[in-house]
Amino acid sequence: MKRVPLLVFAGTAAGFIGVITFRTQPAPLTLTSGGTGSSPAQTPAATPSRPGIVGPGAARTAVGASEQFGYGILDVKVTVSGTRITDVSVPTLEVAEYTSQQISAQAIALLRSEVLTAQSARIDAVSGATFTSEAYAASLQAALDALHMK
Repeated sequence: MKRVPLLVFAGTAAGFIGVITFRTQPAPLTLTSGGTGSSPAQTPAATPSRPGIVGPGAARTAVGASEQFGYGILDVKVTVSGTRITDVSVPTLEVAEYTSQQISAQAIALLRSEVLTAQSARIDAVSGATFTSEAYAASLQAALDALHMK
């Protein structure tokens, strides 16, 4: 009878020590262009580290500044033809965990639709993805500024 409490205590102590010493290092997840359901632009991509205008002609493309939000980093690539926004994509989305990647990917699809409808960076945030929405809008506005758009 006296051995049972001792074995329970020893098992509990071993499990507790195992939990305390367990460490994880989450690997950053990266979603590259085309992962948000948008088609790639016809002009080559600008350098993601800084905003820039790419390609001569009617269709112009710019990548906004990389924006850090609560769960990762993203930047927005916008293509305009004349004064109309014809395509918006997210060439870089880096998040620390899988759940954040799923939420961001869903929010980015909704934000893309908002931008194409509004034809500007003045869009509504996606409920449940406020940080992602704010970073998306800021990067989008930087890209539109680089293209001298509203």
